[in-house]
Amino acid sequence: MFQRDQVYLVRTDLLSFEDLKEKLGVEVGVSRWFAIDQERIDKFADLTEDWQYIHVNPIDAKKTPFNGTIAHGFLTVSLLSAMYYDAIPTLEGSKLGVNYGFDKLRFLSPVKVGSKVRGRFELSDIREVRPFEISTTWRVEVEIQDFDKPALVAHWIGRQYFSEGLSQDG
Repeated sequence: MFQRDQVYLVRTDLLSFEDLKEKLGVEVGVSRWFAIDQERIDKFADLTEDWQYIHVNPIDAKKTPFNGTIAHGFLTVSLLSAMYYDAIPTLEGSKLGVNYGFDKLRFLSPVKVGSKVRGRFELSDIREVRPFEISTTWRVEVEIQDFDKPALVAHWIGRQYFSEGLSQDG
């Protein structure tokens, strides 16, 4: 069901467009847990040049309401792709998938250093845009292990491109 592809796991099971349409309004998958340690936070800060002390300075961050460092909200968002690869089967015939954007994105809880997070994916919309292209919208919730309130909720839009048309007449 999973295969290591470079440095992460990718689902190898296939789902047809018609089968995916039947999952509208249903949770399709849940990712594995991702550890949020200080090293990951520091590397993200270096990549984005966002070195705000609540993320990278454990001593000063201890004096805040968070009582320690927290992950950047965008670090949590950036993990959505890896979570998606874990949780959602590959669409049969798909040659390319791209991020199309978000209709909604809210950060509800800080992710404290030492936490683990995972994504839950519910299909909220699917439609054929053109014979070789579909649009999907996923209601994504990133939960924090042993915490009641999610880190974030989002309505994430993706596009999938196929080598052959999906329409019966295409």
